[in-house]
Amino acid sequence: MSLYNIVNMALPLLYLLPLLSLISTSAHAANFLIRNNCPYTVWAAAVPGGGRRLDRGATWSLNVPAGTTGARIWPRTNCNFDGSGRGRCQTGDCGGVLQCTAYGAPPNTLAEYALNQFSNLDFFDISLVDGFNVPMDFSPVSSGCRGPRACTADINGQCPNVLRAPGGCNNPCTVFKTDQYCCNSGSCSPTDYSRFFKTRCPDAYSYPKDDPTSTFTCPGGTNYRVVFCP
Repeated sequence: MSLYNIVNMALPLLYLLPLLSLISTSAHAANFLIRNNCPYTVWAAAVPGGGRRLDRGATWSLNVPAGTTGARIWPRTNCNFDGSGRGRCQTGDCGGVLQCTAYGAPPNTLAEYALNQFSNLDFFDISLVDGFNVPMDFSPVSSGCRGPRACTADINGQCPNVLRAPGGCNNPCTVFKTDQYCCNSGSCSPTDYSRFFKTRCPDAYSYPKDDPTSTFTCPGGTNYRVVFCP
């Protein structure tokens, strides 16, 4: 995950901070208010957090411990679960369960975050590195910092034929699995496919090394909202 790489670059500097400073960064959990504004049901997923069915207009309030890293919130669509919470989703499925403990299968639009990292900052982004399934807004509730502009383009409708998937639009790494698109070697550049995503959602990650224009920060302790179909 791109955000994970950024945070890891900063983590060695944390060891230079006084112990008291490290303790203070873990004092407050962050709240994420997840809302479905889509005209259809979305099964929200969160790691950490689990999952929740959200009909149109429904919300889910999620408290996440300070210091959490590698975290994601994403929408799942066209799901069918039995009474024990087992089933399947067309997009974003996390191993056939309602309560996710693993990341979802592409394509899915991602809200990614790491809390209380270097200088007690939260790092967060909207990522299309796993493709796109549902329009999304991911923004801080508090004033004084800003998040990415909402990703509301009709990406599914305009998706290149080779990237099309049932219910969504794949990122090229998922389809081609080559270093050019997946950046497995740690070095890669924008491609025509990544520009397709970037043109439509300028503040979202369009490929794994899209850091300069796609990662946002807020002070630790900030609360956030995630809106599907903003």
